[in-house]
Amino acid sequence: MATPHTLRLVTLGATALMGAVAWTWQARETRAPRRRLRPDTDVLVEAARTLNRSAGLLALAVAADSALEHARGDFHNRAMYTPLATSLLSLLASGHGHRDDAAAAHRLRDGCYLAAGLTGLVGSGFHLYNVSKRPGGFGWTHLFYAAPLGAPAALVLSGLLGYYGERVRDAAGDRVPRVFGLPAGQAVALMCAAGLLGTTAEAGLLHFRGAFQNPAMYLPVTAPPVSAALLAGTALAGPHRPGLRALSRLWLRFTTLLGLAGSAFHAYGITRSHGGWSNWRQNLHAGPPLPAPPSFTGLALAGLAAHALLDEERHLTPFHARLWRRRPAWRLP
Repeated sequence: MATPHTLRLVTLGATALMGAVAWTWQARETRAPRRRLRPDTDVLVEAARTLNRSAGLLALAVAADSALEHARGDFHNRAMYTPLATSLLSLLASGHGHRDDAAAAHRLRDGCYLAAGLTGLVGSGFHLYNVSKRPGGFGWTHLFYAAPLGAPAALVLSGLLGYYGERVRDAAGDRVPRVFGLPAGQAVALMCAAGLLGTTAEAGLLHFRGAFQNPAMYLPVTAPPVSAALLAGTALAGPHRPGLRALSRLWLRFTTLLGLAGSAFHAYGITRSHGGWSNWRQNLHAGPPLPAPPSFTGLALAGLAAHALLDEERHLTPFHARLWRRRPAWRLP
C-alpha cells in the first residue's frame, strides 16, 4: 500500500504534468484579432461543435453513473430507466452534432437535448424527495448515502449545453451572436461557471465523506472554482482584459485535464478496495465513481467554447459603425 508521502509526491507530479500540458496547449493559440462586420460562420460552427462534445461528455457520465447507481437500486422505480435512455439520446445527438459542420440547428438534436434537460429537472425533484422523506431529512448521512442531488443536474447541463450549441449555429447573422437575448459568449460562460461550481459542490461532498485521505482529492474542490471565477470575470469584464482572458483559458485547460486525471485516480481507488478489479461487481458500486470526474472536462471544454464566442464578439465592428457603413452613398456628407 502506498504511503502518504508517496501519495503526496504522485499528486504533485500529476499536478505539475497537467500544468505543463495546459501551458503548452495555451502557447499554441496564435489567432490574431481582426475587425469584421459579420460573425465568422466557421468560428460559430466550431464553437457549437465544442458545445456538442461537452454535452456528450456530460451525457456519457450521466449514462454510466445512472446505470451503476440505479442498478444498485435494482431499478425498483420504473422511472429510473428514463435518465439512462435520455442521456444515451443526448450522447447520440452530440455525436451527430460533432460531425455536423452545417450552420443551422437540427430539430431532432433539439428534441433530444430538451428531453435530457427536462428529465434532469424531474430527476432532481425525485432525488430531493428521496432525501427529504428519510428520517431526519437533510442530514449529512442522507446527503452522503441517499440519491445524489448533483447527478440529475449534470443531465440538465448536458441538455442546456447541447441546446445552446444548436442556437449558436443559428447565430451567424449580421449582428452579435445572441442566445435567449444575451450575447452567446456571455450566456455560455456564465452557465458553465455555474455548472463548475455545482459540480465542485458535489465533488466536495463526496470527498469530505472520504475524509480527503488522498491529497489529490483537494484538486477538484480548488481548481474548478478558480476556473469558474475567472470565466465569469472574463464574461462580465468586457473586451479590455487580455490578461484575464489568457489566465481563464489556462485554468480551463488545466480543469479539462483534471477531469481526465480524476478518472485515473478513481480507477486507482478501486484497486485499493478489497479484491480490486477482480471484485469489480462490488467495487464499481462501493468505490469512487469512475464516470464522475469527466463532468469537469465537459464543462471546461464548454468554457473554452464560450471564450471562442467572446473573442468573436470582441472582433466585431461596433453596431453604430455597421449602421454608418450601410448608409447609401447619396446620404453621406
